[in-house]
Amino acid sequence: MKRLAIGSSLILAIATGAAAQAPAPAEQPPVSVFRGGASLVALNVTVTDGKRLVPGLTPDDFAVYEDGVLQRVQFFEAKQVPIDLIVLIDTSSSMSDKMSVVHEAAVGFLKSLRDTDRGAVVTFGDNVNILEHLTSDRAALEQAVRRATPRGSTALNNALYVAMKEFGRAAQQEGEVRRQAIAVLSDGEDTSSIIPFEDVLAMARKSGINIYTICLQNQYSRARVESGRRYFSESDYAMKTLAQETGAQSFFPLSVLELKTIYAGISDELSNQYSIGYSPSNARPDGRFRRIVIKVNSHPEFRPRTRLGYMADTLLRAVQAVTPAVPR
Repeated sequence: MKRLAIGSSLILAIATGAAAQAPAPAEQPPVSVFRGGASLVALNVTVTDGKRLVPGLTPDDFAVYEDGVLQRVQFFEAKQVPIDLIVLIDTSSSMSDKMSVVHEAAVGFLKSLRDTDRGAVVTFGDNVNILEHLTSDRAALEQAVRRATPRGSTALNNALYVAMKEFGRAAQQEGEVRRQAIAVLSDGEDTSSIIPFEDVLAMARKSGINIYTICLQNQYSRARVESGRRYFSESDYAMKTLAQETGAQSFFPLSVLELKTIYAGISDELSNQYSIGYSPSNARPDGRFRRIVIKVNSHPEFRPRTRLGYMADTLLRAVQAVTPAVPR
């Protein structure tokens, strides 16, 4: 196990040094790649009818707006884009009585990945520990999950920040568009991070990663629910905001036994997302937050969900998309 103790002078070093020590990923089957020189904004889009996921939509079904201006879709894919998934697990002392259930649920979650997908395992207590970097090796992922041992306090913000740094580096180095998601599980307030939530949210807006947040409720939350009053702590509110900003979902289970079902739902959603990319009509890297709205033209009753926007200072770089270009 590699333990990465985080201090204020080490955040950048940790985030930039970890990937260099990652094991070589398993060999992947070839995929057709469209290489575009244009600067693209990549979106992971989930569409539901209010109850169920909606498959089978085409590029013509979607309209993408940036700051109210209709954009032209440059690439589109519903199935072939591979997924990178980081499973973040709270291993603070308060998780001791839940860890065996967490192990089984997380192992099942990672086993649901397809052959072209990759997973990673990160734990956080006092420190952030990258137990397994992005890999297609399912056995290595399972072993990493089972090494998760509860101890110490909760450095949730630090863990999220490091995980997004890892993803961002992978995207820059490979240039390949992959659906990227983090599923973070925690059972309480952040008690030991040096990174404020505002910095985590800013990084999320830049990264384009879906962040699914799972906040196990404590005995006080359960008591309020049983009395008919729902209570969200400051930490719960932050995690709900993070999921909403990134086009994901937040969950507040009253029991760790719900975790397997939640992971299965996230897996199903990731497997049925649409990958959409567009080159913004406003190409100025002005550092502003650009708001994104997606509509399904043919079915206004459908509910598309994606990230709320992005920071324009990270826009202008060429990317490669794992999908043929949309016919002109």
